[in-house]
Amino acid sequence: MSFGQHPIGRRKLLMGAAALGAGVTQIGRGDAAWAVGAGRRPTATASRSVGPYDVIALYDATGPFFTTRQDAFPAATDADWQRARRLDPGAFGPDDGWNLDFRCYAVRRPTGRYVLVDTGVGPAGSPASSWAPVPGHLPERLAEAGIDPADIDTVVLTHVHGDHIGWSVTPAGVPVFGNARYVVQHAEIAALEAAGSGLVAYLIEPLRRTGQLHEVTGRTALFGAGPAGRYGGQVTVLPTPGHTPGHQSVLVAHDRRQLVVTGDLLVHAVQLVNPDVGYRYEDDQEVARRSRRALLAEAGEHSAVLATAHLKQPFVAAHRP
Repeated sequence: MSFGQHPIGRRKLLMGAAALGAGVTQIGRGDAAWAVGAGRRPTATASRSVGPYDVIALYDATGPFFTTRQDAFPAATDADWQRARRLDPGAFGPDDGWNLDFRCYAVRRPTGRYVLVDTGVGPAGSPASSWAPVPGHLPERLAEAGIDPADIDTVVLTHVHGDHIGWSVTPAGVPVFGNARYVVQHAEIAALEAAGSGLVAYLIEPLRRTGQLHEVTGRTALFGAGPAGRYGGQVTVLPTPGHTPGHQSVLVAHDRRQLVVTGDLLVHAVQLVNPDVGYRYEDDQEVARRSRRALLAEAGEHSAVLATAHLKQPFVAAHRP
């Protein structure tokens, strides 16, 4: 999520990153400092199972939005807000305020390894620090869930905004999850490079240097082959552009059961009750609208569960718009 127009120059971004905690290091198989709960199944209460897959919500941070909800979603009507309040009452602060969470997800595969979807706001001094409620708490949440970061072999970044990449690399440019490939849509990287974004030097180039950047184009199955896969089911990234040019969501499916990690496809319940409501800070509101309607229509057909990044409840039922 981009909290307004906060362009971050390369020098400012790298200076801010230097304030990250020195204790954040690359996590590899032998890193005892981060080897917490190895081999244990997660005990987090906010989780859902999809066949052999466990999807665990990892709360990184929470805080109020910097402007009113009506300013952020100017096309929303009173009826839209009333429906949204019934669905997600905790998101409604005093007056016209908007409260939101910042959440990542871990997908436990039958092998005992994990896919981590997004890495949150990060520590104090991270790229999101000028506007997000840092420090985040992802390392503690992983420990509480019994997830050894060394067992995370895939990190999917739904998009490259500061509040979704905060725990991805250290200030020295070292990928935090040393055993993981980082999956990003090619369109997202191309747009960042075309814009001269400082996040290219901060995030993309370090991942390229270590060979951990895994660019994909379009819908891509990460685990599972065909309709079943070795253990049954599949983990797939789905292009859902609009919020950013290369935004992607993550589908976890088994038989007829589906769960979709939505990223910033929708950032408030008002966009769930009315997918045509645009968010002021989407890169392309019309493209985002089409992506939202298409995904929610498909999810509704399958009675899918939506795993949300910013709603006050992590899991909500999809309904066909």
